[in-house]
Amino acid sequence: MPRPVTRFTVAEYLALEAASETKHEYDNGEIIAMAGASPRHNLISMNVASALRQLLAESPCRVFGSDQRVRVDATDAYAYPDVSVVCSEPRIGDDRPASLLNPILLVEILSPSTADYDRGAKLAHYRRLASVREILLVESDARRVELYRRLDDGTWKIKDFVDGTIALESAGVALALDEIYAKTEGLPQG
Repeated sequence: MPRPVTRFTVAEYLALEAASETKHEYDNGEIIAMAGASPRHNLISMNVASALRQLLAESPCRVFGSDQRVRVDATDAYAYPDVSVVCSEPRIGDDRPASLLNPILLVEILSPSTADYDRGAKLAHYRRLASVREILLVESDARRVELYRRLDDGTWKIKDFVDGTIALESAGVALALDEIYAKTEGLPQG
């Protein structure tokens, strides 16, 4: 028999998050503890953030790491993307810890334990954030990246990459898969 799921209000979630030393996401009344990631996942995340920071150094864009929470007002969701980029003045929510409200690019590094959630509910939340133009889902156990791009008519185009570079129109840069997966050989997957 399935165990009943306890539902929490946004206020209850924010109170827990403000007092906690660990990160939690909030999805449809559920509080989801953020577990540690594998060395391969962590390196891929760092590679993406470092490459984007370098590529965007002379632009107004800012690159945030996995400790920056994002709030999706349209769905009352809170998430910690692995990388977030904002290219206008950052809008920060007054909740604690502070939430970014206007990223244009979000990146999730997929792990076997999180891939279904990241591709499902989390991606659906991200796509409801009006400021988001592109979302990257980066496989940690294979060399594969999915780019979700919002078109002018509001629909989404999806493109897969296994080699080459990914043109990120939202930030005006191209990210090489070789940089994303640099020095990950031999690291445990998953």
